[in-house]
Amino acid sequence: MEDTSHLVSRHLVARMRGFGTTIFSEMSALAVRTGSINLGQGFPDTDGPAEVLDAAVEAIRAGYNQYPPGRGIPTLRQAIADHQHRYYGLSYDPDREVLVTAGATEAIAATILALCETGDEVVVLEPTYDSYSASIALAGAVMRPATLHHPDYRVDIDAVRAAVSPRTRLLLVNSPHNPTGRVLDRAELSAIADIAAERDLIVVTDEVYEHLAFDGEHIPMATLPGMRDRTITISSAGKTFSCTGWKIGWVCASPALIDAVGTTKQFLTYVNGAPFQHAIVAGLALPEARIEAIRTNLRDRRDQLHNGLMTAGLDVHPCQGTYFLTVDVASLGETDGLAFCRALAERIGVVGIPSSVFYLDPGPARSLVRFAFCKRPDVVDEAVRRLAALGRHTSSGRVRSPA
Repeated sequence: MEDTSHLVSRHLVARMRGFGTTIFSEMSALAVRTGSINLGQGFPDTDGPAEVLDAAVEAIRAGYNQYPPGRGIPTLRQAIADHQHRYYGLSYDPDREVLVTAGATEAIAATILALCETGDEVVVLEPTYDSYSASIALAGAVMRPATLHHPDYRVDIDAVRAAVSPRTRLLLVNSPHNPTGRVLDRAELSAIADIAAERDLIVVTDEVYEHLAFDGEHIPMATLPGMRDRTITISSAGKTFSCTGWKIGWVCASPALIDAVGTTKQFLTYVNGAPFQHAIVAGLALPEARIEAIRTNLRDRRDQLHNGLMTAGLDVHPCQGTYFLTVDVASLGETDGLAFCRALAERIGVVGIPSSVFYLDPGPARSLVRFAFCKRPDVVDEAVRRLAALGRHTSSGRVRSPA
């Protein structure tokens, strides 16, 4: 077989391999091989609302199976605009200020690729969802982290200000925040908005967990004074409606910004998920009580896993939203979260994700591990039962198999 390795962009591949995707793949494969309960990746193990699923089936049978319009079907763009007004009082023109994407991940990539050139800088809140650093690298830009320090993960505004330079193009803000579960409060968001206005920066907000804020209020950056036209708001249907595989996301922004992001997006996926777009129209029309029931169910799973992890002797950090809890395994005498996660799957049959993959330099966060609680109650119960074995240690502090 001919060796084509010399054709590979080794520099870019090396940079991309430094991100968390390979660890996610490793842990998922480890879960399959060992028959472990996978609390690593954030996807539910139950289907979403029946109305949304039925609408997808109906759309398929109705023949909505070809390319949809490039910006998304008109009814979905209108539903997104209605959603923004209904929940947040924000008004967007569905024809000029809303763009449907292949999930929030594509929206983030298209935004960064559209607005950043080689050498530009993007300030992010670290730890970061791994696609941020990958998209920034693909654009030839540079990521500048402002670290949220555990266990409270409050925004260090001085660190954000220090990370901004003359080369800064974007401020990328994620709330509710993955992986920490922090919901940024109004004071933190207002301080970030002040920096954006002072330095004439665009703020990109990842709000995919907007309806999964359990403690505190989700406040869109675009609702703050002067920020509506300076903010690119990104969200998606996957987390709210438990349909992460459908990959239906969206961008709301001023016409010039939507035009820029859409120009890039058309050469990524072009379009996607025609019948699923129709289904999400039904999802966004659900009454608020249904959304509250989804949030309550996830909050109960958070509490269930939190209590189990505490019983297992782990130091559990507060979680105000998302699908995730962060623990510090140093309380078990462990210092390396990655080694801990590999051993955990082999010995007690539970998979987590080392939080180090979400940092450029994990430093003191090296002993942190993230667990997902978006699973059925019986699955969380079984995971908790297995995690109870963490209370039995060898003299070296390493996890050993349950008796």
